[in-house]
Amino acid sequence: MESEIIIVLVILGLTVIMLVLDFVRIDIVAIACMLALGWSGILDAEEMFSGFSSNAVIAMLSVMILGHGIARTGIMDEFSKLIIGKAGTSKRNLIGLLSISVGILSGLIQNIGAAALFLPGILQVSRRTKIPPSSLIMPIGFAAILGGTLTMVGSGPLILVNDLLKNEGLEAYNLFSVTPIGSILLIAGVGYFLLFGNMVLPQKETGEEEKSAQEELVEKLNLPHNIKLLSITDKSSLVGKTTEEAHLWNTYHLNLIGIGKEKDVVYAPWRESKFEEGQTLALLGSTENIEQFSKDFQLNNVSSSELFSEDFDANGSGFAEIIIPPRSELAGKSIREFSLRKRYAVEPIILFNKGERVVDNFSDVEIISGDTLIVYGRWIELKALKDSPDFVVLTSFEVDKKDKSKTLPAIACFILAITLAMLGFPISMAFLTGVLFMVFTRVLSISEAYDSIEWKVVFLLAGLIPLGVAMQKTGTAMFLAESIMSVVIDLHPIYFVLMVGLLSTAFSLFMSNVGAIVVLAPLVIGMADIADIDPRPLVLMAAVCAANSFILPTHQVNAFLMSSGGYSNADYMKAGSGMTILFLAITVSIFYFFMI
Repeated sequence: MESEIIIVLVILGLTVIMLVLDFVRIDIVAIACMLALGWSGILDAEEMFSGFSSNAVIAMLSVMILGHGIARTGIMDEFSKLIIGKAGTSKRNLIGLLSISVGILSGLIQNIGAAALFLPGILQVSRRTKIPPSSLIMPIGFAAILGGTLTMVGSGPLILVNDLLKNEGLEAYNLFSVTPIGSILLIAGVGYFLLFGNMVLPQKETGEEEKSAQEELVEKLNLPHNIKLLSITDKSSLVGKTTEEAHLWNTYHLNLIGIGKEKDVVYAPWRESKFEEGQTLALLGSTENIEQFSKDFQLNNVSSSELFSEDFDANGSGFAEIIIPPRSELAGKSIREFSLRKRYAVEPIILFNKGERVVDNFSDVEIISGDTLIVYGRWIELKALKDSPDFVVLTSFEVDKKDKSKTLPAIACFILAITLAMLGFPISMAFLTGVLFMVFTRVLSISEAYDSIEWKVVFLLAGLIPLGVAMQKTGTAMFLAESIMSVVIDLHPIYFVLMVGLLSTAFSLFMSNVGAIVVLAPLVIGMADIADIDPRPLVLMAAVCAANSFILPTHQVNAFLMSSGGYSNADYMKAGSGMTILFLAITVSIFYFFMI
């Protein structure tokens, strides 16, 4: 055995151990692997850093930006509503519907593109249904990978396999030759999570889930967080009254955070605003108090209202804790004198004045520097409050900027990228072109494009790609394949078929799946001739099994989704082990009994 092969095997072994033990972040492991190949002399500097210019990494960067651009338009909000409308809030139903949808799409476009398109919608579904993202994202990611086996254009190895067969003088497969196998794999993968998802997906014990800033603030200050919509009827005695005349604060301890009528909506309305027939009120307070207020004034419950849409869910509004600095214009004035509601359209909930908590009507209490206010409002209004020198906002939040006017340009850019890829152009070039057009059409600014990139994922892929280069350059991949094949060549044919699947699976974990099929195809053809077996289905099987990359987050799709799902290597090993075994059992059985 040559010394170079030994060095590569040692580096490969150490990399696998580090990834499995998960003591160090995966991107740091990948960088260490890349540098080890350089310092050992296996790769020169250009080869060592080749991952940063690889098609896979550029494609990954591009789909991250494209996905962010699509999410900015708000179109995935509508998608999440549609999915929830069909599947309800059942985790099983959501996993089934989302997985089938992304899997079918993945058969027509590159699976990383399908994952990028669905991720914003999945996160929206997670927020709306209160189902942790970790329970949804991994099944959808696996479905995207499995969906790539539905057609001969669904993944890189399947696209390449026909060229490899033609080079050897063998007949190529048609577009849907692999569809029966891919369909079974996709259905089995979805069924795997429906049946065993609770056992294999990461589960957080009650009380262990990380609380959001909003949840912590509500819990710490015991804030009212129940919002109900009520409509004013013609029989209501509330008509013509103001909030003060209705004793909304003093008697019912409620806060009026919005009034809507027809197409007009007023947020945190002025205290002297008079109630009118036909208005819809958004009230914040306890369920009991709201019900009592509704009963006393003969109001009707409203289940939902297009007037307020998503203004008063976690994505649209919340609480903020603010301190009054010394030179604030509010210092020395009351909230009534300052006109807080009129200026900023936020509703004051609690005042801490001179260290004392004031809950009831404190509109005329003089505010002094150092006082703390708890207010409720839409994030967009709270952002204006945060930018004002009159307040110091302690609560962290993000304004979810949606620009529906950019929906058509964003979709056009994404479709352009996918179309170019389907026409045969490299996916990296096609998707980066889509990104450039998104910037040109001002769907995103270039700084927003850079901010949407998950650099941890970039360095993971860029660091591991040179390992595949080294395995091919030094002959390590061929050495491993020949050594293993020599063991099974004289055994029953089913072992030969199984070994092809195992080799392709193993290679795809640490080198590009395209690289895996390039190495394996000529070897499989040669070994099949010796064993007197038709090589075509075996080469096709090797290409299909190059998608069997679930144990580690080294596949582009898994790497892309890892951060969003908050997964560790151990999570992939736990869920991916069963999926890998299921994948191999299905492919080996189908190819051995029906195709060879």
